[in-house]
Amino acid sequence: MKIRFLSVARQELDDAFDWYESQSAGLGYEFLDELDRAVRRIKVYPDSCMELVPGLRRALLSRFPYGLIYGQEPAAIVVVAVAHLHREPRYWIDRL
Repeated sequence: MKIRFLSVARQELDDAFDWYESQSAGLGYEFLDELDRAVRRIKVYPDSCMELVPGLRRALLSRFPYGLIYGQEPAAIVVVAVAHLHREPRYWIDRL
């Protein structure tokens, strides 16, 4: 199944990478590795993550305080947010 990121989710991903990389060389790449593991898990088991609202689920990253908020379309999984879990909850709800 194809994974598609909304442009705002891609920007959140880029911002998180930049921040982690600025904290310690290589940490941004470790973040990307963890995110890749979550994406691969979603592709294989798209219904395994907690449903936040009807049609949207959240896959948690195990090492970093982030979650991938995603929904399913017939031919793709759409990531609507790369959400920091200690910030404003549900800020992404208007993206639906």
